Amino acid sequence: MLQHRISDLDIYLFGKGTHYTIYEKLGAHPAEEDGQNGVYFAVWAPNARSVSVVGDFNGWNPGQHRMNLLEESGIYDLFIPGLGAHALYKFAVETQKGDILFKADPYANQSQLRPETASIVADLSSYGWQDEVWMASRREQEPTKRPMSIYEVHLGSWKKDESGANCGFRRYRDLAPELAEYVNYMGYTHVELIGIAEHPFDGSWGYQVTSYYAPTARYGEAEDFMYMVDYLHKEGIGVILDWVPAHFPRDAYGLARFDGYAEYEHADPRLGEHPDWGTYIFNYQRPQVKNFLIANALFWLEKYHVDGLRVDAVASMLYLDYGKKDGQWIPNADGGNINYDAIEFLKHLNSIIRQRVPGAMVIAEESTAFPMVSRAPEDGGLGFTFKWNMGWMHDVLEYLKADPFMRQFVHNNVTFSFTYAFSENYVLPFSHDEVVHMKGSMINKMPGSMEDKFGNLRLAYGLMMAHPGKKLLFMGQDFAQLREWSEERSLDWYLLDQEPAHRALNNYVRALLAMYRNYPSLFENDCEERGFEWINGADASHNMLSFCRMSTDKKQCLLFHFNFSPVPYPKHRIGALCRGTYHQVLNSDDAVFGGSGAYPVQVVKADPIPWDGKDYSIEFDVPPFSVSAFTFNYVQPLKNPAAAARKKAANESAPEAEAKKPKKSLTKEETAILKAVKKSGKSFDEIIAFLKK
Repeated sequence: MLQHRISDLDIYLFGKGTHYTIYEKLGAHPAEEDGQNGVYFAVWAPNARSVSVVGDFNGWNPGQHRMNLLEESGIYDLFIPGLGAHALYKFAVETQKGDILFKADPYANQSQLRPETASIVADLSSYGWQDEVWMASRREQEPTKRPMSIYEVHLGSWKKDESGANCGFRRYRDLAPELAEYVNYMGYTHVELIGIAEHPFDGSWGYQVTSYYAPTARYGEAEDFMYMVDYLHKEGIGVILDWVPAHFPRDAYGLARFDGYAEYEHADPRLGEHPDWGTYIFNYQRPQVKNFLIANALFWLEKYHVDGLRVDAVASMLYLDYGKKDGQWIPNADGGNINYDAIEFLKHLNSIIRQRVPGAMVIAEESTAFPMVSRAPEDGGLGFTFKWNMGWMHDVLEYLKADPFMRQFVHNNVTFSFTYAFSENYVLPFSHDEVVHMKGSMINKMPGSMEDKFGNLRLAYGLMMAHPGKKLLFMGQDFAQLREWSEERSLDWYLLDQEPAHRALNNYVRALLAMYRNYPSLFENDCEERGFEWINGADASHNMLSFCRMSTDKKQCLLFHFNFSPVPYPKHRIGALCRGTYHQVLNSDDAVFGGSGAYPVQVVKADPIPWDGKDYSIEFDVPPFSVSAFTFNYVQPLKNPAAAARKKAANESAPEAEAKKPKKSLTKEETAILKAVKKSGKSFDEIIAFLKK
């Protein structure tokens, strides 16, 4: 048996759903047989009457290269000598009814640029990776303990090719150095790339995938994408891909009704279709379908060295009635709406990634309160590394969109997330979903004049950086893009050069990202309560918040104060955790950030004046619409003289307090004993000694 051919073991593992490198067997792979170079093709089509390979090499003739059925596995294979990389092909699948379906290869490593739909033979073995140091380091990392600030990017609209060549799409190899330069200039730690797997419709942004194993041809070939990942790694930047295992489109050349039957989806539309999205739902009951998806996740992590996957639409997988009305869904065996098959799939997926790819991340976009999404499967969780905190994003934006006077009545919107901040490992997203479909850009969500809008936007980003959780910003938000995002045009980069307010906002985000990376208190204990302590979260009437973030060693902790009102507060006092000197390291009202510049950097000493329930407090000038951050070293507050004085006074007043307590009435027996003791003339110690005998 030649090494590249499907073996009995391959068939067995695929049937069990545990062939984690099945992509090396199914699909199209350059190979050699009997001294001849060619391409080995294999495809799973269990209900087909026959399957042929068609392509530009045989005039797309279904009868010329018929494939061989491997017993009862449903897998067809064929070696065609004389072919090599770049050959165009499809599978001509004959259904049981005699129809011929021309299908793209589900495991293709390269596809044609839309609107063409053929698969392309690609050789992924020839690229010479140069990121060994990065990959070795990744295996030793614990993502929850490290800084993670994500720059979410849609490559097709980040920067367009203004010449109009290649439909305006720039190439992976050209984009890589420019993207790396900007990401490092700003100080992000990761990029999250939208829409990399091949998809037919630009307006889907890549969330309706037709070729799960092929990077989109919009920006180049498979090796070009490898080059981009490699380049970003060499520049110290992690790479996360959006990944869509929840659903797929109905395009006739894709996975839908692959061999005339529902192989990848459920046949029953109540289980297999999303009415609102017009897409098919993967059948998580079938081992071969689960294998297709799990191997695909590993493919990107292992073959392309990607550092993490952000899993789209997890909520739609977890609930059988997601987006459906009565009569459009089938309850589970217990009569409920939880999709047990999807849960088992997700646990399997995350468990095997933890085993095979240490240090890699799997991030859930999960919009409900489903429990333990980011807890280990062995502890009853789904096993994701992180979960997007959609509730935080929604509440904060609703709060900030409110008129400042009205914010006192919706104060809970800005404090509620702190009550559950450590129930999951969270990522705080201001994603692309918030700046499309008439939702407005981030800057235009903010109320008031343009000056007020920028002040409020600085508050939004400051709160994201200070709040427990990893960070994500969509491209354009870090310089206050005015227009809603559209995949059809480039970002409005000219704003950075022509509008000082936008450059100032960009400077502010840079400063926030630098502070985030440089202070372990902002990332070490993101997922643990010990990294957070309230100062005052209840000052709704002033639209204020204050809290502290602490590192494990308690060195260089940070005290944050937020003023969400347009009112300045000179000599404002807030509580402090301990004595010492507090150095202001961030003032969002600084002129370099677009603020008034009327409040210079402040250095203050904590006074032994109790405030906000703390033994110490600090006094400083609070600008309007502002974030202030002070660094301090945590010192045990018991040495506070005011606290010591109060403790001494409490001790001294104890006898008096004891005397004022109502006396307990004695029973007859206790009264008789007391009289006998007094009559005996014995001391209390003598009585106790006698009783012990």
